[in-house]
Amino acid sequence: MSALLIIVNIIILLLFIIGLYALQKKHVSFSKRVFAGLGIGIVFGLILQLVYGVKSDVLKTTIDWYNIVGSGYVKLLQMVVMPLVFISIVSAFTKLKLANKVGKISSLILGILVGTTAIAAAIGIASTLAFNLDGAQLQQGEAEKARIEQVQQKLGDVQTTLPQKVVSLLPANPFQDFTGERPTSTIAVVIFAAFIGVAFLGIKRKNPEQAELFAKIIDTLHTLTMRIVTLILRLSPYGVLAIMTKVTATSDYNAIWQLGKFVIASYVALIVMFIVHLLLLAFAGLNPVTYVKKVLPVLSFAFTSRTSAGTLPLNVKTQTEELGVPEGIANFAGSFGLSIGQNGCAGTYPAMLAVMAAPLAGIDPLTPSFILTLVAVVALSSFGVAGVGGGATFAALLVLSTLNLPIAIVGLLISVEPLIDMGRTALNVSGSMTAGLLTSKATKDLDTAVYHGTKEASVTV
Repeated sequence: MSALLIIVNIIILLLFIIGLYALQKKHVSFSKRVFAGLGIGIVFGLILQLVYGVKSDVLKTTIDWYNIVGSGYVKLLQMVVMPLVFISIVSAFTKLKLANKVGKISSLILGILVGTTAIAAAIGIASTLAFNLDGAQLQQGEAEKARIEQVQQKLGDVQTTLPQKVVSLLPANPFQDFTGERPTSTIAVVIFAAFIGVAFLGIKRKNPEQAELFAKIIDTLHTLTMRIVTLILRLSPYGVLAIMTKVTATSDYNAIWQLGKFVIASYVALIVMFIVHLLLLAFAGLNPVTYVKKVLPVLSFAFTSRTSAGTLPLNVKTQTEELGVPEGIANFAGSFGLSIGQNGCAGTYPAMLAVMAAPLAGIDPLTPSFILTLVAVVALSSFGVAGVGGGATFAALLVLSTLNLPIAIVGLLISVEPLIDMGRTALNVSGSMTAGLLTSKATKDLDTAVYHGTKEASVTV
C-alpha cells in the first residue's frame, strides 16, 4: 500500500512539472513560472504533511524521490559555479573591461559587503533587544543536546585569527579550489583568475599574437559556459517546486511555534536590512522598485534552496542582463559575496545570538562598549563564511568564541534553523547584488538603460 502511495505522490509531482512546462511553451515569463513553482510547492508540501505526518515513512521516501529534482537542480548549479567565476573574470580582462579598475572594483565591493554586514549586525542587535530575547528562555531537548555536541566539535575548526583568515583566501592549490574543497575556494578561484588576467595584459604588450589566440580561446569557453548556465537556469521552476515541497512537507511547525518569537525577530531584522539595501540604491539614484521586480526570481530561489553558491549563476546572469552591471563586476560581487560580508548569515544572525547569550555570561547587552565591540567582531568575522547551508553556524561560532560567550545557544535553535536560513540566504544574495550595483554605479560602468528597462535584455531564460 505504501509503495502505491509513493508512486501516486511521484506522479502528482510529475503532473505539476508538466504543467510548468506547458506554461513555458505558452511563453509565460520566467519569473511567473518560478513563482508558480514556489506557490504550488508550498501548498503541495503542506498537503503532504497533513495527509501523512512529518515522521511518515511514505513521506520520507517520497521526499527522497523529489530530491532528484530539487537537490539535483542545486547540484547542477553548483557544478557550473567555478567554471563561471573563472572564465567570466578572465574574459573581463581579455576584453579589457577590468584592465585598469580591478583594484578599485575589488576595494569598493569588499567595502560595501563588510560595511553592510556591520549595519546588519546593528539591526540584529536592535531587533533582539526590541523583542526582549533571552538565551535562558530556550529549551534543550534530545535533538538540541546532539546539536550542541556537534557545535562544540566544530569550534576547534573555526577558531582562527584574522591574519590566518586572510591567508586562507589565497589559492595555494588552484586545482583543489576548483573542486570547492574549502569554504573560501570561490574567492581563491577569483584571485587565481585575476592573476591570469594580469598576466594576459603583460603578454598582450610583448606578444600580441599569442595574447589574441588566448583571448579567442577564452571567448569561446565563455560562450560555452554561459550557454550551459542558460540551460540549467531553465530548470529553475521545477527545482523551486521540488525544493519548496520538501521544505513545507518536512518542517516541524510545533517547534517553529514554540520559538516563534525568535523567528519573528529574525525576519524583522532581515526585512529591515533588505530595506537598507533599497535605501542605498535610492541614494545612488537607482529606483528600488525596479530592483525588487527584477531580482525577485533570484531571491525566491535563494530563499527556497538556502544556498548562496547555488544561486550564483542566476545572481550573475540577473545582474548583467537585467540590472546592467558589467559581467566582471557582477562576478566579483557575486563571488566575494559567497565568503565575505554575508549580511544575513554573517551579520544579523551572529549578532542576535551574541546578544541573547550575553546575559548568560553576566554581560549587560545594553552596554555601548559591548555593542560596538560586537559590531566590529561580526564585521571582521564575516571573512570566510561558506556560501552553503550551515555557513551561519560557523559565523556564530566565530563571534561567540571571540567574545567568550557560551556557544551552546547555537544548538538550541536547530529546530528553526532551516526556516530562518531561508531568509538569511536571500538577504546574502541581495547584499552581493547591491554591492555589484553600487560599485558599477560608482565606477560609471552601470548600463542604466538596461536597469531602467529602456533597453532590452540580451538573453532571456
